[in-house]
Amino acid sequence: MDQVPALTAFATGLLQDLDAVVAGLSLRYSSGAVEGHNKIKMLKRQMFGRASFDLLRLRVLHAA
Repeated sequence: MDQVPALTAFATGLLQDLDAVVAGLSLRYSSGAVEGHNKIKMLKRQMFGRASFDLLRLRVLHAA
């Protein structure tokens, strides 16, 4: 596993946050419903570095 540093770092992070990982996989409730409904944030991420502010503005207005 030492040959793949990114995988090693990922596994180390999972072990450090093991309680949170177990809770996220085993509990019935989730905060996903309140985290995933921001259309403007999603549009900004999709448009980052691709176009001008005017195009972003049009997409935001169209999504609203």
